[in-house]
Amino acid sequence: MLYELIEKDFGEKENYNCAEKILYGANKAYNLGLDKDALKLSAAFGGGMGIESICGALTGAVMAISSKYVENIAHEDKEIKNLTKQLFKRYEDEMGSIRCDELKAKYKKEDIGCKYVILRAAKILDTIVEENM
Repeated sequence: MLYELIEKDFGEKENYNCAEKILYGANKAYNLGLDKDALKLSAAFGGGMGIESICGALTGAVMAISSKYVENIAHEDKEIKNLTKQLFKRYEDEMGSIRCDELKAKYKKEDIGCKYVILRAAKILDTIVEENM
């Protein structure tokens, strides 16, 4: 699903940031039906919201979960907090951090940038989606 898209360099030619790759890719992989205006909400989340805070791939995944599982608003959905907690816990357990600055220091490479980080976020999101079908 999403992992395979990212693995095949989805979003590279468009020059999407990490959050955009996850949300735009999730839109395609999970048929979320998000329009261009909804998708561009992810733009400022790349690079840890531009300040190397929470990983943009992770925040993109949170947006995808919201789009997929919340019908109207969060307070009407009993599972959204649990799904988000699962995402954060699995990501931090696997990657060692949820912070962009720490992840960049550990995983970012000159030739592929943060692709490994984005792939891991995609894989974890795919797993959550598969478990909640």
